[in-house]
Amino acid sequence: MVITLLGTGTSSGVPLIGCTCEVCRSVDFRDKRLRTSVHIDVDGRSFVIDTGPDFRQQVLRLNLQKLDAVLFTHEHKDHTAGLDEIRAYNFRSGKDIPVYGRPTVLAQLQREFAYVFAENKYPGTPHVQLHNLTNEPFDVLGVRFTPIEVMHHKLPVYGFRIGDFTYLTDLNYISDEELEKVYGTKVLVLDALQVKPHISHFTLDEAVALAKRVNADRTYFIHISHKLGLHREVEKELPDNIRLGYDGLQIRL
Repeated sequence: MVITLLGTGTSSGVPLIGCTCEVCRSVDFRDKRLRTSVHIDVDGRSFVIDTGPDFRQQVLRLNLQKLDAVLFTHEHKDHTAGLDEIRAYNFRSGKDIPVYGRPTVLAQLQREFAYVFAENKYPGTPHVQLHNLTNEPFDVLGVRFTPIEVMHHKLPVYGFRIGDFTYLTDLNYISDEELEKVYGTKVLVLDALQVKPHISHFTLDEAVALAKRVNADRTYFIHISHKLGLHREVEKELPDNIRLGYDGLQIRL
């Protein structure tokens, strides 16, 4: 399995228009973060979790030639706005692309991208197959995905476990029952927005505490705001098996 962090930032990430903080002025490529998304390759089967506003730029940078399915964590625009860009993969494959999400997510997509689901479709629009998710494991092309329900303030969000990899974005709470699904994972990717408390995201300290409970071989933090600080400075304070993610980082399992 090859995991590529397509984006590790937020809509309040970097660079921000007009911001002159040291992170936004940084020349370190690790401080230049697009909206959070991940690509997972499992023996040639190609999956993306979330298609944010930067999706086109991300897949061009990765030179992603194939897309077999898209999974959505939740319905916020910084995770869904790039769905239209999957049309290029329709053109290449000649097939509809399966899209997986909880019912509220799929309903949101049908509102936001009504033209994709119109009875008389305009030529060239994306072609998708919608699949409702529940909090039960499911298979896509022979690959097992286990949803992990977390809370983003009052909004339920799905993370996913695929083999020894677990991906949890946009959360500030996970129940002990759901956390049981995470234990034993070798690589954990986890939300860590900023240092100060936030209504719907883990702070850096909260993310470190959860990472220590899970005790994965490697943990990478994502959904990083510019308020977290410079990549090189924050990493100095982290335990050896916990790192900040950055756009383009590849992890092999």
